[in-house]
Formats: sequence, structure tokens, C-alpha cells
Amino acid sequence: MNGPVQLVEIPRTPAGVSRFLKVSYGIYGDDPNWVAPLLVDLEKVFTNANPLFQHAEMKLWVAVRQGKDVGRIAGIVDRHYNEYHKVAAAFFGFFESINDAAVSQPLFQAAIAWARQHGATTMLGPMNPTTNDECGLLVKGYDSPPVFMMTYNPPYYAELIEAQGFAKTKDLLAFYFDLKNTPMERFNRLAAKFAKREPQIKIRPILRKNLEADLGKIKEVYNEAWQENWGFVPMTDLELNFMASRLKPMLKEGISYLAELPGETVGFLLALPDFNQAMKPLRGHLITPHIFSFIPYLLGWKETNIVRVITLGVKNKYRGRGIEAAMLADGLRQGFKLGFKFVEASWILEDNIAVQRVIELFGGYPYKTYRIYEKTIH
Repeated sequence: MNGPVQLVEIPRTPAGVSRFLKVSYGIYGDDPNWVAPLLVDLEKVFTNANPLFQHAEMKLWVAVRQGKDVGRIAGIVDRHYNEYHKVAAAFFGFFESINDAAVSQPLFQAAIAWARQHGATTMLGPMNPTTNDECGLLVKGYDSPPVFMMTYNPPYYAELIEAQGFAKTKDLLAFYFDLKNTPMERFNRLAAKFAKREPQIKIRPILRKNLEADLGKIKEVYNEAWQENWGFVPMTDLELNFMASRLKPMLKEGISYLAELPGETVGFLLALPDFNQAMKPLRGHLITPHIFSFIPYLLGWKETNIVRVITLGVKNKYRGRGIEAAMLADGLRQGFKLGFKFVEASWILEDNIAVQRVIELFGGYPYKTYRIYEKTIH
């Protein structure tokens, strides 16, 4: 397909967001590894019900050629990120494009021009729309589908982005391991030793019925344990509630944990089944005959075979005491009992050696790499 490219600003209205999101269907077609996001959920991210928009702006563009939408991009300015890191940055996100620089170039030019108007001197991405959401461009590991809430893209995206002057600023790693090849006895011994060494620290599962009561504890650990990590932005109460409302239906009891001392929560492990396996036949739509194959997963009658460890962290002053390994051991033991066969731990910063070592202790190895790009735009 050749011809001139027209850029169209897309409003954050239901019709506009629907058009914006549908661009991806024309990019991936029948790609066997692409999993269409559940549109009814993803559309919420773009509405003012998302507390992000209390401290952020977003602009959407679609590239059109011969009457067909062939690319898209979002520009995002998050004031909380800029205030926390003392920078003047903007993000690009939700980028999709056919393999043609004549399409991707005007998309990036529009996003960069808009970012400059908002005072940004650097642009990072992809962020969809922040580091607290899906982020990073897949640059290694195209041979399998992404797990739940991880990104996927064709290999040529890296060339299109780098052609616009973006360069790597940080890599994010996904680790993978086979539970049946990890001896359960090792988990049992580790848990027993930890209980004997740290009798005051109790590790308990997060239950759906107690989730609202536990959210404050989760936020406290998250905002303290991750505060020194690259790209971290503290979550507000409203943002945590918004995220929890989206994830609560996916919560599988027994594989997410809090580590607690009397009067203080010190650690947090969040793991979820890989619902991408169940959602793939839906092609992003709930109104489809395939919904009947998805419902058993949602109701817990059927399990996927992969569990994703999303977050694993301990407050700084309690690190080095084996709490991370103890929480992971409990989660993996229970996950094995529930029938999960494989584990992905993602994402982990390329320079977060401490957590990588914990994952490797259980047999994990890096198998996918996601890249955050940056460009100076002043």
C-alpha cells in the first residue's frame, strides 16, 4: 500500500478510543503470537475514570493511508513522574505501525512536537501509558505469545523507533522456568528454615474478600520498596484502587502474598494466572461465541498452565533476610498444587541483580527482553 499519509488527531471519546485501539488488528492480522487486549478493559485506561488524568495529559493520533488506518501513537505527559524524578519528560505509547517509515515518522513527529509544547525536553517509551502499566518494546523473544499484561510487537518496530533517533535507556527482563523441574523439597526446606530464622515474620495469602482492607498495606510496600527503582512513580490511592478494580476478577487466591511483622507490612508478592491463554480466542471482544470458553477460567473452574509473578519486593530495611525467597517459595508451592506448570517473572530491571538472583535460585532464566527508549527533543 503506497500513497500519502494523513495524520488525524483522535479525541479520547468512546468512538475515538475505539478507532485508536482497532488499528492493531490491521497490523497483526493472523500473527499466531499476538493476543488482542480485552477492549472493554483497555478502553477504561483512556477514560477520565482513570485517576492518571488527574495529573497527566494524553493526545492520540492515527495515521491514515488510502482511507485505511495504518498506524497510531499516543503522547503522554505525567506531571507526577516529572515532579518525582525532577525532569521534563514526555512518553510515547500504544505505538503501532505497518513496516513503513513514511507512516511511523509523522506519528513520532506529531508526538514530539506536542511534547515540546508541554515543555518536555526528553521523550521515553513505549509507556502504555506509564511504568505502572504495560511498557517496553519487545526486542528479544518473539517465538511465544506474551503473558498477561506484557507487550508484544513485530521485530521491525525497533528499527522504526531507532530511525527516529531513539536509543536504549533501559532493558526490562522476563524470566521463565518450568515448575516440574524445580524440586518442591527445595521450597519446603527454604520455607522451614525461614520460619525458624524469622519467627516474627508471617507470610499470608491475599484473599479476594480482604483485598480492599489490604490495599493500603500493598500501597505502602509498593511505594517504599520500589522507590529507588528506575522509572518508578508512586501510586496514589485512587490509582491503586483503579488498578485493583481491573485485576480483582483475575485474582487467584493462594499465589499472591503479604509478609508481615506485628504492626507492619514488609513485603508483597503479586502473581496472576496468564489469562492471555484464555483470552486469545476472544480477539479482544466479549460478545463472541468464544466467551463460553473464557468463563471457566474467570470463575476459577479451569486454570491456565502459566502463572506470572508481577511484583516481588521488600522494604529496604528488611532486605537481605530471605523474605523475597520465602514469599516466592510459598507462592510456587501453592501454584504447583493448583496445577500451574510454568512461571514467568516479569518485568525485572536489567540491573536489579538482587531480584534476578532470587529468581535464578528457583531455576528461572531470562527469555524475553523489553526495551525502553529515550530521545532528547529540546
